[in-house]
Order: sequence, then C-alpha cells, then structure tokens
Amino acid sequence: MIIQVYFKLKGSDGKVRFILGTEISTIYKKNDKTRRIHTCFFAPSLEVVEKVNNYLEENGYNIKSDGRPILGMDIIDLAKLFWSFDERCMVIPAHLWTPWYAMFGSKSGFDSIEEAWGDVAHKIKAVETGLSSDPPMNWRLSALDKVTLVSNSDAHSLKNIAREANVFADEIEDLSYDEIKRIIEEKDQKKFLYTLEFYPEEGMYHYDGHRNCGVVFPPELSKKNDLLCPVCKKKLVLGVSYRVDELADRPEGFQPKNFIPYKSLVELDKIIADSLGIKSRTSKKVMSYYENILRYAKNELDVLLNESEEHIAKWSTPLIAKGVMRVRENKVKLIPGYDGEYGKVEIFSQKEILGGKQDLLF
Repeated sequence: MIIQVYFKLKGSDGKVRFILGTEISTIYKKNDKTRRIHTCFFAPSLEVVEKVNNYLEENGYNIKSDGRPILGMDIIDLAKLFWSFDERCMVIPAHLWTPWYAMFGSKSGFDSIEEAWGDVAHKIKAVETGLSSDPPMNWRLSALDKVTLVSNSDAHSLKNIAREANVFADEIEDLSYDEIKRIIEEKDQKKFLYTLEFYPEEGMYHYDGHRNCGVVFPPELSKKNDLLCPVCKKKLVLGVSYRVDELADRPEGFQPKNFIPYKSLVELDKIIADSLGIKSRTSKKVMSYYENILRYAKNELDVLLNESEEHIAKWSTPLIAKGVMRVRENKVKLIPGYDGEYGKVEIFSQKEILGGKQDLLF
C-alpha cells in the first residue's frame, strides 16, 4: 500500500504540508473521579479518519459541536478505536500539566502514564509540553524519560501559530507520516533538532496564589504557608509549578541523557510592543514595524531564530533588534502568572524604553 507522503492545499506550491490530526476532549469517570483529558490523535490517511468519524457518529457521539470534539469516553477506549483502524495512529497526551484538562492536571488528571492508560501505556511514545510547561519542567520527572517531548501550537489563533513547534532537519528525504512518527517515537536527535517553546511563566497558572488578595507564591512558599492564603486564610489556587513539584523525583535543573533540545521564543509583535512601551500587540505602531520587518525577512521564525541584529535594526529600530537578540539569548525577566492572571515577559527596563523613544525622535 502506498502511504500519503503529505497533504497540501489544492492549487498550492506544496511548501506548506499537513498530516492529519486533531485534539479531542474526553470527560469520563475513573476511580471515583471525573476525568477531563485532552489528547492529540494523528492518522496516516483520510480513510482512517473517515472510519473513526463514521464509528463515532453511528454510536451517538456528536463530533461537530465544537472545534475540539467532546466525548464521554475513556481515553483508553478512544485510543484503541483509532488503533483498531490503523496501528500507525499516534496518540499524544496534550498540554500535559494544564490544571483542568490534562493527563497530569491537578484538577482531574492522573499521577502517571500507567494510571491513565492502563494496558496501553507502553504505546504512549510522546507527550506534549503545552504552553503550561517546557522541557526542563518535564525533565524533573524520570517517568517521562521513556517518551519524547513534543511542542505544538493551537490552531484557533492564527497569529500564534508556530509559537510552539517541532523543528526537524532539512535533509529528511522521506518526509512521510511514517518517517515523522519514527523520528518522534525513536527520539532521533539527528533529525529531531529541537522544539520551540512558549515561556511557561506567561501562563495563567504557573505559580500559586489568590488574585483577589494579590498573593502569588512559588511552590516552596505555598508549602511553608500550609497551602493557605495569608490574607483570606482560604486554600490557594495551586499552579502548574506546584503540580510538577508534587510529582517530580528530580531537582530543578536536572538534564537527562538523550534529550531533544529546545528554544524559548517570544512572538515578534510582543517584542516590538515591549520595545515601544505599548501594551497592545495590535496597535498601529506595532503593526507598522511588524509588517515592515516581514516585508524584507523570510518569515517571523527566521527573524526570531536566525536573522542578524544589523538587518533587523535596519528594518525597524536598534531597540527592537536588541529585543530579538535578548529573547534569543534568554536574557529576559519573567513574572509568573497565577490564579487566572497571565504572566509577563519583560525584555526592557522602563529606562531603556524611554531612551529608545528618544532615539526615534532624531
């Protein structure tokens, strides 16, 4: 049987290619607890997708009510359904640590791959870091050494596509579904170069705290306070860092053998906005610089990862170019989010921003 090498849009040049995948939300009871788990499923052919869709619709599941279908089905049964039509389907737990909808989520998740996946746990070969975690956070859990960490973007926000991504080598001759699957599952470091990661501190639940009380704690401080808010004396909303700390069997900074490297990025429009001291990423001034840079550059990722400081400065301002370099070198200030409050990445001090504005006058 000939396997589809890739899919492309009709009439396109084929530079943008697709494999078939979706994220599915499952809500079900297990061990006297309601589980809410998001999982990514990938299929090698349209025929497999059609068979899965037909089975679910014929058995009363509504797969069209939302962009992310919600099924009252155990993830084990759903995975077995995909594999019954083709063993090559990939099943990857999504955004692993998100509190409410993830395999390790503190609100409705599990404490191990084995607890979540039972007799098919050995078939889970990769997990997704998601916006709420990065590789170093996951390296603290030795149980994850046997799987590959992947990083994917959500497709519901076009301007954020590729802020998280998996970067493969250019010289892959057989760019097929099967080869992509093999590279991921075998953690092939020659062909899987690195992942692109969102700073998890930017997430709404990185640290613990109470937004209304203005209290934000790292895990160690939460424990010292018996997980209670010192202002209202109620239990703190515990974040992703606390959950990682709870399951981890290694210290912060541990680096396992044979890991896939990663690079942390900040979106270009955010860097521009920060350099200008503007809060809105979509302001006219930010968009003007953004569009001018992309008029000359290959694309946004190439600007963030490869383009020279000299060229970026020429297309925008020296401060914007310096911002790209600082992000590239991880020289940023991180203010963690908590209890529904987004975190922040600060690239420039107020003094530098004001100095940059003065430079623009001359």
